[in-house]
Amino acid sequence: MIRFFYNLSPNPMKVALCLEELGLPYEPVPVDTRKGEQFEPAYAALNPNGKVPTIVDGDVTVFDSNAILLYLSGKTGRFLPEGEPDGGEMLSWLMFVATGIGPFSGQCVHFRHFAPDGGAYATERYAFEARRHWEILNQRLADRTYVLGETYTIVDMAVWGWARMVPFVLGDDAFAGLPHVKLHLDAISARPAAAAAQGLKDRHTFKAEMDDTARGFMFRATRSAA
Repeated sequence: MIRFFYNLSPNPMKVALCLEELGLPYEPVPVDTRKGEQFEPAYAALNPNGKVPTIVDGDVTVFDSNAILLYLSGKTGRFLPEGEPDGGEMLSWLMFVATGIGPFSGQCVHFRHFAPDGGAYATERYAFEARRHWEILNQRLADRTYVLGETYTIVDMAVWGWARMVPFVLGDDAFAGLPHVKLHLDAISARPAAAAAQGLKDRHTFKAEMDDTARGFMFRATRSAA
């Protein structure tokens, strides 16, 4: 059985969706990052980057959510396009999420909601880049059901993990300017696998407070520089 080390943030949730879509048996193992559990030696031995998610599948350990999506889809031969041209397109859009949507959205959240000094320049920069990436994706989805067309793939799962957080990233009215992203989100959220993935919130309890202790674990460089 696959051991799935997770919390409820966007990157682990897209892996949860993939596991549910594939119907693979897995054991969810909570890692409470606000308590610093990601830095405990046993977990650091699996993921030296000290982040979630990580999976252990027999003798195979994989960390980074996008690597996990590729591993799981490759293992089962599902949710991948057929042919080299479509495969290239899939890799391009998956990396667009991995290197654009995710990092810029994450930094936007940090500076809008958690940075101790506000960081006006950083907030503006990351909000601009996050919005720019989401607008590119919105345009991509304007004439297709899924990112690669009419075929549901791991790219859509990667998008879903982050799309649920768009209002927190860009503001409560953000979906008004991203209608195609919202339709895509709603379509995937209506899938039984998405409901099962979101049901993980009832399996384990994670620390909700972003107090000084949590900030020390979550934003270690910022903490040490203060």
